Amino acid sequence: MNAQRKTIQSAGPDIWLFFAVMVLCGLGLTMILSTSAIMAERFYSDKYFFFRKQLIFVCTGLTVLALVYFTPRNFFYRLKYVWVILALLAFGLTIFSPLGITAGGATRWLDLGFINVQPLEMAKISLVIYLACFFAGKQEMVKSFSVGFLPPTIITGIFCVFLLLQPDFGGAVYMAALLFLMSLIGGTRIIYLFSSSVLALITAAILVMQSPYRFRRWFSFLDPFKDAQDSGYQLVQSLYAFGSGGIWGMGLGEGRQKLFFLPEAHNDFIMAVVGEELGFIGVSLVFVLLGIIIWRVVAISISQNELVDRFAGFGMGMILIIGSLLNLAVVLGMVPPKGLPMPFISYGGSSLLVSMFCAGFLLNLSRGR
Repeated sequence: MNAQRKTIQSAGPDIWLFFAVMVLCGLGLTMILSTSAIMAERFYSDKYFFFRKQLIFVCTGLTVLALVYFTPRNFFYRLKYVWVILALLAFGLTIFSPLGITAGGATRWLDLGFINVQPLEMAKISLVIYLACFFAGKQEMVKSFSVGFLPPTIITGIFCVFLLLQPDFGGAVYMAALLFLMSLIGGTRIIYLFSSSVLALITAAILVMQSPYRFRRWFSFLDPFKDAQDSGYQLVQSLYAFGSGGIWGMGLGEGRQKLFFLPEAHNDFIMAVVGEELGFIGVSLVFVLLGIIIWRVVAISISQNELVDRFAGFGMGMILIIGSLLNLAVVLGMVPPKGLPMPFISYGGSSLLVSMFCAGFLLNLSRGR
């Protein structure tokens, strides 16, 4: 027993996971410099404006990764309700106080003076920690409706209500997906998951049908060229970028779509520029790195002795994987458009810090395999 405990304590961080995260961060910095230089030069007279800010975010993110890696996991588990309350408080301040930042008809950012925070990112981590602790502690009653299904659904539903008030329909879908996957591995009855999924789809369809803007936006991806100058514009420009890249790409820095044709070229649609400048090879590299992350998330999660660690590791990994797959699906026109950043690659502090938190938590778990 002592020998086994010594082996577990002496296990180091997962090198493959750390390698994939670092390469994605390096690729992100490179592409942000390429995609944002012209816009930064025009609006800020400094072509390194966004690159320099992202570099600060990366350094801060590495600090977060290190802190989470060395922090005992029970610290996060003990404060599970505190994280939920803080996330709800952040939502409330964003929607109902002057600190909320409104852009594009939605209020999704909270101005803290020194940094703008997106409460959705904080809510992802708080929901995963809460659900991991809940399912680990309620295994004997997880099959029941009142104990095993209703409480996590209510908590997630409150998050979704706040997101719809912003409004952020895609964010609500993201949180519902996290709940579904965590409930699936947590042991919730399939009939409850199936019934709630059908109800959620009906509710989503009603919300889409009642909003002309949302209806046009959500169905523009089916034929974006039909309204290429309005609702389908961003996706059309994204497809042009991928189509121009070919196998090898046009070359780093040689892309055309970032020249004010493709909105959010350094943010949500940065993968389109990766496809244009680095081609099929560059996009394939990202897929390989994501594959490594999925592999290590599964390996790390199933190797844990404690059930709460397994659930938490799976949830942290799903934050990264769901975000990555949805971003890729949006820029490739496979799902309706949604402003989701690409983890580790897109410009932005909130998304990067949360991604680093998740990576640090998984690395922390990898020490105790």
